[in-house]
Amino acid sequence: MLTAACKLRSKSGLASTTRVMPFFLSTFPVPATANATAAPLCPPPSPYPSPHFLLPSPPRRGLAFLAAAAPARTRSPTPRQAMASLATSTAAAAAAEVTHLSQRDAADIDEQLMGPLGFSVDQLMELAGLSVATAVAEVYKLSEHTRVLIICGPGNNGGDGLVAARHLYHFGYKPFVCYPKRTAKPLYAGLVTQLESLAIPFVPVEDLPQDLSGQYDIVIDAMFGFSFHGAPRPPFDDLIQMLVSLSVVGDSAKRPPIVSVDIPSGWHVEEGDVSGGGIKPDMLVSLTAPKLCAKKFTGPHHFLGGRFVPPPISSKYGLELPPYPGTSMCVRIGKVPSVDISSLRENYISPELLENQVMPNPFDQFRSWFDEAVTAGLREPNAMALTTVNKAGKPSSRMVLLKGVDKQGFVWYTNYGSQKAHDLSENSSAALLFYWNEMNRQVRVEGSVQKVSEEESEKYFHSRPRGSQLGAIVSKQSTVISGREVLQQAYKELEQKYSDGSFIPKPDYWGGYRLTPNLFEFWQGQQSRLHDRLQYSQREVGGSTEWHIQRLSP
Repeated sequence: MLTAACKLRSKSGLASTTRVMPFFLSTFPVPATANATAAPLCPPPSPYPSPHFLLPSPPRRGLAFLAAAAPARTRSPTPRQAMASLATSTAAAAAAEVTHLSQRDAADIDEQLMGPLGFSVDQLMELAGLSVATAVAEVYKLSEHTRVLIICGPGNNGGDGLVAARHLYHFGYKPFVCYPKRTAKPLYAGLVTQLESLAIPFVPVEDLPQDLSGQYDIVIDAMFGFSFHGAPRPPFDDLIQMLVSLSVVGDSAKRPPIVSVDIPSGWHVEEGDVSGGGIKPDMLVSLTAPKLCAKKFTGPHHFLGGRFVPPPISSKYGLELPPYPGTSMCVRIGKVPSVDISSLRENYISPELLENQVMPNPFDQFRSWFDEAVTAGLREPNAMALTTVNKAGKPSSRMVLLKGVDKQGFVWYTNYGSQKAHDLSENSSAALLFYWNEMNRQVRVEGSVQKVSEEESEKYFHSRPRGSQLGAIVSKQSTVISGREVLQQAYKELEQKYSDGSFIPKPDYWGGYRLTPNLFEFWQGQQSRLHDRLQYSQREVGGSTEWHIQRLSP
């Protein structure tokens, strides 16, 4: 677990305390042809709303046509949203100086936490295990690393591993637990019962293969933490050697990564791998604050977990710790690993998109997919890439927000002096792209663009927050300005002018556009890049225009 007070340790002397998941993996049914190891542990619910499903209210910046669907309410971020927030903090946290604790300070901090500061060991263990599971999910994607072996020691470090196993199960992973020296203490017995209720397998030491590579995609080392002294006793001595043998395999792509909880088992808490023959983990999840041995960690992924340190502890021990982003329980610290861009890939697992399953009208099909994206809690599902082309044939793309859709087309609002507006005045043809990463979906729309009526623009403008109305007046979009302070000063002046709550007139240079489609394409990612692509195009049939569906090769 976190660094825990020595007086709370097991008497054996061995113990110590130490891109969410994606929507499509947790809620989409897995095709029969999918790799069995990638399947969720329990049958997922259907992602498709029933005819009587009540659509939750969209985010504040959602579509106008959904604004009255339900009263506004706060939605908790999805795992993937939390992970995206986590990624944004990587560079700042990695560059910051972080305090490393001595063994004594680590023990003292735990005594303070579980003494005058009122924490209990089970609270800290829960936070630590959740931190470990979150860090694992941040780096090791479920689509490629499903089977997780957690090797747990007899003390609080092992308890962290048991808690992590539970959270990993609920994240969609398939955990296996090796827990050779169980304790009868109620806290640990309860954790075991929780895992057994989830049908998580407990694997005896003697049943582990000598080479773990064939059966597991990740190995979590939760054996010993900061207070361990002396030589490991059986069976942990052999288990550590098993991980040592695994960590020396040259090609990391051919072996499961090793994740150590707080301290790589067998390392000296301050001096690290003294002999040079110890475990060499790929990931270290430090808890509370990194211990001195973490300075000797050379793996690619170092995270800090245990988001609970109160100000009195930080002040007393002079702790310099990075801020945790958003609602995340972990944050990357240390050197950011270099990435081989060519190796970045996803093997999508999605339901098939078949011609006999989609709606005959593409507007209805879009609305169905959009409603599912809103229901899934995706951040700004109405964000779309708008591509325009000027009279010289030069394309330009940017992200805008869809603000309405009906059988006449897709509507957004902007400044009529912007670059996109100039392009559209020269060439009315444009394209939209919606990308819903968590659902492995894209929608392309092509067509011609016209301005919406002044009445429609007025109505939407005055539905916006007053701050957004003032911002539309202040911004002369796409023009060069001398600095941000120009905008801030102009905004402040307008804010004062309309501080009495008086009516804010819409500027003439601001309004809406509507793209009237002549082509749709619905894209669903599939395994081995055999994606589904269904295209709707218009055809003249008997004097009327109808939508025709064709399948495109991926």
